Formats: sequence, C-alpha cells, structure tokens
Amino acid sequence: MNFPSQNKLEKYAELALKTGVNLQNDQRLMINSSVEGAPFTRVVARKAYEMGAKDVYIVWADDELTRLRYEHADVEVLKEVPSWQQDMFDYFGAEGAAILSIRSTDPDLLKGIDAGKVAAANKARAEAMTNFRNYTMNDRIQWSIISIPIPAWAQKIYPGESQENAVDKLWEQIFSIVRVDKEDPVAAWDEHNRTLRQAREFLNKKQYQKLVYSAPGTELEVELPKGHVWKGGSAKTEKDNIPFNPNMPTEEVFTAPHKYGVNGHVSSTKPLNYGGNVIDNFTLTFKDGKVVDYKAEEGEETLKHLLDTDEGSKHLGELALVPHESPISQSGLIFYNTLYDENASCHLALGKAYPNNVEGGSTMSDKELDENGVNHSLSHVDFMMGSGELDIDGVLEDGMKEPVMRNGSWSLNFES
Repeated sequence: MNFPSQNKLEKYAELALKTGVNLQNDQRLMINSSVEGAPFTRVVARKAYEMGAKDVYIVWADDELTRLRYEHADVEVLKEVPSWQQDMFDYFGAEGAAILSIRSTDPDLLKGIDAGKVAAANKARAEAMTNFRNYTMNDRIQWSIISIPIPAWAQKIYPGESQENAVDKLWEQIFSIVRVDKEDPVAAWDEHNRTLRQAREFLNKKQYQKLVYSAPGTELEVELPKGHVWKGGSAKTEKDNIPFNPNMPTEEVFTAPHKYGVNGHVSSTKPLNYGGNVIDNFTLTFKDGKVVDYKAEEGEETLKHLLDTDEGSKHLGELALVPHESPISQSGLIFYNTLYDENASCHLALGKAYPNNVEGGSTMSDKELDENGVNHSLSHVDFMMGSGELDIDGVLEDGMKEPVMRNGSWSLNFES
C-alpha cells in the first residue's frame, strides 16, 4: 500500500497523540490498528516514545483473517471471547492508559456472511468488553479514533480509480478533513474545539425540553432528559481533567435523548457500515422511545439483528447536531465509515447513551440512569439522518418553539 510523504505522516501521528489522546509523560499507550496500517502505526509508536510514553502496546487486526474466521468457524466459536483478552483491555483501563484506535476496515468485509453469525459475535464481544467500555464512555481514560486508507475502503469510495489512485485520493481527503494540511494542525484543532465549545455551552444554557425534526422521510419528536448535558469537540478525563479528542474528525455536538420520549419516524440519509455489512435507505418508527417498525432497502436482516441485540438497542442513546457545511459534507463523498459519515450529517445512535450526557450520570447506577431517561445497551451504533433539507425546532420548558436548524444549517447565534 502506498503512503504519503514522511512529513505528513509525522504531522498526522503528532496530531493523534497531542490532540487526540493527549498522551502524557510516563503514560502507557495502547494502539488498535490493522496490519495494513503497520508503517503508519510504527510512526505513531516512535512519536509516542519520543513524547515520553512509558510503553506502547499494539493490538493488530487483519481483515483477511477476520473474513476467513467468519467463513469457517462455528457460531459458538465466534461467540467465544477468551478471558485473557478481556483481562488485557481491563488492565490498560485500570492502568489509566491512553487508547488510540486507527480504524481502517473494508466496508464490505463480511458481505455474504450470515448476519446471525455476525450479530452473535458482536453481542458476545460487547458483553465481554462491558467493563472496559465503562472506562471510555465515562471519560475515565483518554481515548481517540482516527482512520487511514486501505485499498478496499478507498476503492469503495472511488470505484472508478485504480487502487493506487484511490488510496492517494483518500489520503488527501483525510489530511484535509482532519486539518493535517494546515501549517500547525494542533493550533487549527484548538480553534475548531473553541467553536464547538461555544455551540455546546449555548445549548446547555437553553435546556430544550425536546427537539422536533422534519425532513423528507422524517417527522420525529425527541424529548431530552432534565439536566441533559451537550458535549462535543474535546472532552476531559473524569478524574484529572486531561483534555482529549475522542473522534478525529469531529464536527458534532451531542447529548442523550430521553429513552422513553421518542415518537415518529426517521429515515437514513447515508449508508451505515455495521459489522462489515452495509445497511442503506432504512426507516425506523418509534413509539414511546422504542422502535416498533423498520424497513431497509439493503441490509434489512443486518438491521434486524442490530435491533435485537438487547432491549436497549431498540431505543436511542445519542442525538448529534452537525451543520450541513461541515467539510466532510462539502466533500460530497460517502465514506462508508461511521467516523467520517456521522460528521457529515446530523445523526442518532441506537443503543447505549453516554452516562455523562446527564448531570451526575457517571456516578448513577443503571437503575438511576433508566429513571432519568438514559438508555443502557450492549450496542451503540450511530446512523446518519441529516441533510440540506433537515429542519429542527427546539421546544423550551415553557412550550415556546424556536428554530435550531434550517436546511441543515444552524439558526442559532452562539455568540449572543
């Protein structure tokens, strides 16, 4: 696989370490990476040691081996998650390690594999990672997700290009979207985070009682829990207030919807890559917070298994607002990668809510979270439903309604 200049790889690695996980001196770093991304991962590891990392541990993934396993292994084998794997992730969580995931997977990796097999394996892994997920979803450790091109993903985005040209084009897009093409990417991200902080602080003061969505194929009302908290851009660790950016790129501000307060129907506007399969052109109908009907032109069986993961997977755990002018949206590309596509579009997530999206949520029990309308699930899957035709109104505590977005763009003045 062809890679760009060493200088740009160094800048990207530095950005991921300084702005993404914000690696601290004498801190351990765990990297999840694909074998195809090994040259870049080595750059990141070297940079991390130069920054004073105590140790760098790599967890490798290989798409071809993953596909072979699904093709040949029995479903009961696929459901097995060795205790040593759970212990490994729990160890790094308890150690306060920084976790960097370098995502680069073929969107069609598991096309043609029995959807039930994939669902069973995903559920088993989610159950095994429950304890570790509490470290990330409650911001107890620094964590971040970035992406690099691989040929299969690049050619999915640019189907008419040669493998080499497709990968080159995707590198250029990624560098532009995550601001690596700026003279000082870290400073550019500082400015970007300030913009997102303005938006979330404004929305936190508003404390809308609910949001009303309207677009072709979508008429949806989403109540918000009392004391809900909008987040976006940089986060801070719960104990030490160390800033970090969980997603790079990110263009969203997000909060938790009320688990039992979602009514109406919503239609997807971009394909959803879930577990190596694509779900596209789908509609969900909600009543009292729960999906009561669904349909999809592509991947309906996969969607069914996603919704059947557990009771919480039929409820929403996140709503996120992204202006249509985001650089990812303006690229005009469909990335078949949730990290990128969700930051091109307003989106919702089926499944678990981030507990700290409500005041005091990170210290609440599951029962208390449920009583406050915060969803719990083994899954958390974002899907895109925003467009240049989406209107959103915010309903205040006194019942007054005001525009939040019109034609996919902000209607609010965050500086007022």
